[in-house]
Amino acid sequence: MTAFEAVASALRGLPRGALSLIYPPTCSGCGGATADPGALCPACWSGLRLIEEPLCQRFGTPFAVDLGVGPLLSPRAIAEPPVFARARAVALYDEVARRLVHRLKYEDRLDLAGAMGRMMAASGRVLIADAECVVPVPLHRWRLWRRRFNQAALLGRVIAGGAGLPFEPSALVRVRATRSQVGLSRAARAENLSGAFRVAEAQAHRIRGRRVLLIDDVMTTGATGNAAARALLRGGAASVDLLTFALVGDTAG
Repeated sequence: MTAFEAVASALRGLPRGALSLIYPPTCSGCGGATADPGALCPACWSGLRLIEEPLCQRFGTPFAVDLGVGPLLSPRAIAEPPVFARARAVALYDEVARRLVHRLKYEDRLDLAGAMGRMMAASGRVLIADAECVVPVPLHRWRLWRRRFNQAALLGRVIAGGAGLPFEPSALVRVRATRSQVGLSRAARAENLSGAFRVAEAQAHRIRGRRVLLIDDVMTTGATGNAAARALLRGGAASVDLLTFALVGDTAG
């Protein structure tokens, strides 16, 4: 046993209170002190712009004012209906949500996937109730090799486990290495992702005829969700809903 393994084994044997003296719990958003591991401090929690009703039933974008009862659609959803049936997100992609996503994605804070996934499950409970399996948006194999993990898969595993749904991380594959979407227009994003996804032939039976819940960390224009949903539908999925942690944009109208 190495020294590292010995220390790790000893730490696992310590009671929670003693362990917190060595590694005090910190805020998932800013790193400040908190009472519980994985929690947000009051400042970060109040700064998280949670998405609530009323919202566009297709894109999940919140409306600035309550427009009355019944299913509401944003002008964009009417003019450019997405390929996926419905999208939902926990929060708008502002300072706090961006920091959480970046810490998970680029700072190897894999421990954040649990808290973020549980928040997604709460915000997407309507979608989860209708889902028959969970599929994460995949990374191309070269990007996965460089990053070592797929943040969408980490989140999807938490959501599927909590809901008791089949988790199918290999059903959808990214067959083309696309350039970064950052800085691209909506049209350019869609073109960049055209034909990027495909249902693996050997895995098609896992999603065929099923209502699929597609998982990603952030929805910007919906181009990634559209491209992935199109591939899933072509592969035999009955329907596709999209659940993300954050949503780029302000209000639907």
